[in-house]
Amino acid sequence: MGTRTEGLLGKLICVLLSCLMVMAAASSRATIMGKVSNTKFHHHSERLRRNLLANGLGKSPPMGWNSWNHFWCDINEDIVKAAADALVSSGLSKLGYEYVNIDDCWGEQVRDENGNLQAKNATFPSGIKALADYVHSKGLKLGIYSSAGYYTCSKQMPGSLGYEEQDAKTFALWGVDYLKYDNCYTDGSKPMDRYPIMTRALMKAGRPIYYSLCEWGDMHPALWGFQVGNSWRTTGDITDTFESVMSRADANEVYADYARPGGWNDPDMLEVGNGGMTKDEYIIHFSLWAISKAPLLLGCDVRNLTKDTMDIIGNKEVIAINQDPLGVQAKKVRTDVEIWTAPLSGYRFAVLIVNRDQWPANVTTHLEDFGIPPKTSVTARDLWEHKTLETPLVGNLSANLDPHTCKMYLLQPIS
Repeated sequence: MGTRTEGLLGKLICVLLSCLMVMAAASSRATIMGKVSNTKFHHHSERLRRNLLANGLGKSPPMGWNSWNHFWCDINEDIVKAAADALVSSGLSKLGYEYVNIDDCWGEQVRDENGNLQAKNATFPSGIKALADYVHSKGLKLGIYSSAGYYTCSKQMPGSLGYEEQDAKTFALWGVDYLKYDNCYTDGSKPMDRYPIMTRALMKAGRPIYYSLCEWGDMHPALWGFQVGNSWRTTGDITDTFESVMSRADANEVYADYARPGGWNDPDMLEVGNGGMTKDEYIIHFSLWAISKAPLLLGCDVRNLTKDTMDIIGNKEVIAINQDPLGVQAKKVRTDVEIWTAPLSGYRFAVLIVNRDQWPANVTTHLEDFGIPPKTSVTARDLWEHKTLETPLVGNLSANLDPHTCKMYLLQPIS
């Protein structure tokens, strides 16, 4: 009996000691957290809490228009309003093109007496708030531009470095829905330190604003961008040439595993319709951006769209590949005659065959290379011809391509 009592007493003592240790640890933790609440440790931990950084935007790649590729700094509020009107009247807004984004050169060279950014009176006399109201009245969203430096890249207006909270609040008050944030005239600090400051500022601004990091891929933003923004540039600026398009697509493909709903790799804006390439080359351009789940931001003059341009940017079937809810970016499975493929929702597959060479190409590829089990029958829909192949495919897919052309298919296994 005595031995049993001693055993119970020992267990009670152990329990009491454990409780005291837990209480002491909790008290110590509370004291420690109280001491570091305003330290760099707290700042660092806040930056990494993705649940606070998430804004619910960018569940599919954004679609819309940006002023830079066609207009550069020659931009004004009438052009922006006309672009919004054109997205609606052409039917593009119904296809998902919803953002109307002003790029660089929209502001005065200096801030006002209170340190606020101000719209350039000569070109945006009504102000950005009135412009946002106009764009919103069309059922669209307004985007704006700044830089994580002392000046924007044109050096014609101030950047937001050191003014992040003030500028984020200004953008929110104006009704801005999208921020493209460039990387010019910085203080020399690393972008992975500068860009999250604007992230936190946008979190506190009181309005959901899509956050596009334009860091040019210098410090591999795909590796850290998802905790910071909704998309991140993986490349330098695009130009209206076939070589530029293909080089940006190649550089962007390296980071395919990092794209997902809420955060997208961005190989820069579309050049379709600006006149530097053939129709077939523009089809390749649009197809690559679509299958790569890149933002589809038009960079042409949408007020004056040709039929060829409209046929490309208005292709519902190709847009659907870009906007597929699975959100998986394509990868190359073959590089001689290039084959890009991505799985889609509903056990479907998108396949893009590109002939970037100067001579014709005949290609046959195995469906197994795309992840389709051997002996599986699939229907094949040609997304540019808008035709389904009469005979289901089993095992192989073949195509003949002229120089600088492509074929894009939607493959679906037959039950």
